[in-house]
Amino acid sequence: MNYDNYKKVKRVLLIILVANLLVALLKIVIGNIIKSNSMTADGFHSLTDGSSNIVGLIGIYFASKPVDKEHPYGHGKFEMLAGLFISIMLFIIGVKVITSAIDRILNPILPEITIESLIILLFTLGINIFVSKYEYAKGETLDSKILISDSMHTRSDIYVSIGVLITLICIKFGLPSVIDSIASFIVAGFIIHASYEIFIDNSGILLDKAAIDINKIEDIVLGFEQVKNTHYIRSRGYGNALFVDMHIMTEPKMSVECSHELIHLIEDKIRNEINRNIQLIAHLEPFIEK
Repeated sequence: MNYDNYKKVKRVLLIILVANLLVALLKIVIGNIIKSNSMTADGFHSLTDGSSNIVGLIGIYFASKPVDKEHPYGHGKFEMLAGLFISIMLFIIGVKVITSAIDRILNPILPEITIESLIILLFTLGINIFVSKYEYAKGETLDSKILISDSMHTRSDIYVSIGVLITLICIKFGLPSVIDSIASFIVAGFIIHASYEIFIDNSGILLDKAAIDINKIEDIVLGFEQVKNTHYIRSRGYGNALFVDMHIMTEPKMSVECSHELIHLIEDKIRNEINRNIQLIAHLEPFIEK
């Protein structure tokens, strides 16, 4: 990702941070006023959205540093490290929500539900929907893993808030208060699931998980008449920094100049058909029929 894109990602994260803090504050305050454990839990979940934005800003700061002697591939993976930290934060919050829900079952309190609290919940739900769609769209446009991961987290907030809203309405119509604790378990489930998804997505990149379908690359390479075979195809990275290496077997008598030109043609076609950011390293071998 170029430096200009990092600046744009930083600007998006700052906007989302303000929105998430507003949503979290409203939910926590109203949740405590009406004594709703599920709404308060949802508020702390929203607070982790703001915390994750701060972690994202720190990650982007380090990821935007230029290539240097000790980091010839750049610092882009700081974005993934920030994602893993967000995942751990979410898991801890999820566990806390579960313990709080258990305590509320043992010591039940009936939430005091008002029309005002329901209106505020609907308002924060609308903000979450906007934030999630806006952040995901920007993440796709800017090829930013941290924005996409964070939008997935915020998206879980939408479903959680809907669950809390339904719970409060059910209690308003006379259902037992234990349903509030049950909703808290559901909230915790969403939080832990979001934590798992973010962890898997970011750890895969850090562990150099295959980034591109091998068969797709092979079909492109074998489409060149000069290429007789290919093997040991590997790929790693993510949208902004994708690396592919492979062995390509060609006619033994091809000149260095022709071989060099062939590799550039292959790289251009792979970039055009798969991703413009791919960097190809090819090991040439002579093809000898047996």
